[in-house]
Amino acid sequence: MNRPLRHIAVFCGILTLALLLRANWVQFAQNDDLANDKKNRRVQIEAFSHPRGDIIVGGKSITGSKETPGSDFKFKRVFKEGPMYAPVTGYFSQAQGATFLEGVHNGVLSGNDDRLFIKRTLDMLTGKKQQGGDVVTTIDPKAQKAAYQGLVNLNAKGAVVALDPRSGKVLALASTPSYDPSAFSGISLAEGKKFKALGDRKDKPLSNRALREIYPPGSTFKILTAAAALEHGTVTDIDKPTGAETPYKLPLSSTRIGNDVPDSNCDKVSVKTGMQWSCNNVFLDLADKLGKDKMRETAEKFGFNEEQFIPVRAVASSYPEKLDKPQTALTGMGQGSLTSTPLQMAMVTAGLANDGKVMKPYLVEELRGPDLSTIEKGEPHELNQAVSEKTAKTVQEMMENTVENGTANKARIDGVTVGGKTGTAQHGADVNDERPFAWFVSYAKNSEGESPVAVAVFVDPSNMDIPRSEIAGGKLGAPIAKAVMEAVLER
Repeated sequence: MNRPLRHIAVFCGILTLALLLRANWVQFAQNDDLANDKKNRRVQIEAFSHPRGDIIVGGKSITGSKETPGSDFKFKRVFKEGPMYAPVTGYFSQAQGATFLEGVHNGVLSGNDDRLFIKRTLDMLTGKKQQGGDVVTTIDPKAQKAAYQGLVNLNAKGAVVALDPRSGKVLALASTPSYDPSAFSGISLAEGKKFKALGDRKDKPLSNRALREIYPPGSTFKILTAAAALEHGTVTDIDKPTGAETPYKLPLSSTRIGNDVPDSNCDKVSVKTGMQWSCNNVFLDLADKLGKDKMRETAEKFGFNEEQFIPVRAVASSYPEKLDKPQTALTGMGQGSLTSTPLQMAMVTAGLANDGKVMKPYLVEELRGPDLSTIEKGEPHELNQAVSEKTAKTVQEMMENTVENGTANKARIDGVTVGGKTGTAQHGADVNDERPFAWFVSYAKNSEGESPVAVAVFVDPSNMDIPRSEIAGGKLGAPIAKAVMEAVLER
């Protein structure tokens, strides 16, 4: 072989080797990246080529799959009572992707989860179409309906979270205004316009207010302030007068803060009476005496300053590190730079109702395969013993007195022991310009003295046609919390 031919042969050999190396690199090293690339239409076609598994509430599916003739995407998602369950399911759309449970457990629902590999392989060998598994939720359908309908009846922006304090199960998770995920589950131009219209609305129906929005919790936070004061020995007798005057002068400041009730109800009263009438002066004074570090320590034991995964992500509620004395005092009444999700305030209430033990919230009871076999089981998990049993029971005594004899009386249920706390939270650059938020937190006890349900209700009345004087947690939130508690107790 002459020299030029030899060079050409060597060059061709190198090109062939490079091609083989590149093919192997693409086939093995880049396989996952390419297979999961958003622009890989073959992956999208496969994802919608067969019916999807379902999300289950109360033993019944609240999702389904519908054939879409004339499209590469053979099936699209449909949702039953979509607006009520959207904060739980999220959406699964041919054009917009997936959120919440539809996104977190996409592998199980689509049948592509690694734990379904053997089933998937057998189906492939037998020619059977791939099937998805199911996600069984902890949601109580009657409690969910009570929560959602309560907010809808108010025509309010808001959220409700109900937990089982003993286990951490999420019993209700509602957010309004909501949306129907079925309306844009396809890929048509009309469905794309519907999704964009939802995103453009000022009232943000696509937002999950229960998990993804933070607000000042107002006076509902006073139950945590009371717990911190008892736990750290700042208060030893809840019936002893505190000496906190009203209106209360903030430390290092000329600002004085009053109350929504007559001064005679709150001036120098005990912590128990302060809780009963939601006296700001009592809890401002307690937070000032405790200091920011002890307040933050207690808040963090209840879950503040950490994201929660239920398994859907909930943003972190915040008790800030850098606070001066006036700012620290304001946190005692749930104001200042303190923020919370409705989920977080439900966790605080549930922890106190569960004798100080905070359980990790969870939304999924079971993941199961297409053959109904269990893939994974949800289990109770203790997050923290936030405060002692003695402290928790003392706060329960005050919350139950507040329902029987104070501002939370609209949550009373005949023959049932109920503890509760109202909240009205100022917000905005100038707090006097914005309509305040209304909060309500509560729990109910069964005949065995256990608390099977704790509820947090948040109402943003900015689009409600009511006078400012009617905006209060006891008026707007308590009836919803009562309906949710009754639904759980009836079960």
